[in-house]
Amino acid sequence: MDDVELRPALPGNLPQLFADATVERTLSAGLPEGDVVWPDPGYPQHQLVLRPAFWLSDEPVGGELWSRMRAEHPGSGLWPLLLDETDQPWAAGQVAPEPVADIDNYAPGAFMYEVWTDWSEQASEDDADDLAPFGLHCPGPAEPGHLIDDPDAMADRHARVLARRGLSLGLAAVDRGADALAALGWQGALNHNEWTAPLAAVVRSWEERFGARVIGLGFNTLELSVAAPPVTTRQAIHVAAEHWAFCPDILFQGPGTLAGYAEEIRGKTWWSFWWD
Repeated sequence: MDDVELRPALPGNLPQLFADATVERTLSAGLPEGDVVWPDPGYPQHQLVLRPAFWLSDEPVGGELWSRMRAEHPGSGLWPLLLDETDQPWAAGQVAPEPVADIDNYAPGAFMYEVWTDWSEQASEDDADDLAPFGLHCPGPAEPGHLIDDPDAMADRHARVLARRGLSLGLAAVDRGADALAALGWQGALNHNEWTAPLAAVVRSWEERFGARVIGLGFNTLELSVAAPPVTTRQAIHVAAEHWAFCPDILFQGPGTLAGYAEEIRGKTWWSFWWD
């Protein structure tokens, strides 16, 4: 028998997630009961492609399954996500998928500068003190970190911890985890930025510079593992500036200053974000 015939093809309706059904994709790990989720036609959409946004398990899963799906990603083309349904059921399809190709149109540094400039035009002197030592002047992206572990191994460990919250498994048809934010049509940061693609571009950059991996999503939350975190105070403050531009709420509803937030993330291998 030909070797190709021995390869387990994607089961069920998973092939519907892909624009190109002619590409051979395989998945040997067993899946729990679940189904694809179509975007709600009454919800504002950002693209006209008519296909499911993602696959969703019926019940919560363990972190070990997330790890198996992550390991199979190169062959399946499906990136796993632990999806929190506390505030909103993902199965409702209240998502607005964006073309993954749009992510290429955004530069993380330019996005950071734009956010910083918009804020500085309205900021007071006291506001500028909160972002010391940078104040009104955007510092741009931080230098890459140094790996303290394999990024995938780090992701697997954090997935086991996150899965204890009783989260469902989602599968997105993307080449890398960062792209899942746009492909799923996640709207968690809508009050901060109208489009998700620029945020996905930032997360791509964190994948490359800090060994970050997208582990989980909630209605307005994002969970990343980090294998090359900032370990010095100076670098942590610079990374904190990036986090602030990405998600201002974690600073203004948290420690209140870059210095305070920098101490929270220095050496931390887990980055959690939330938006109002």
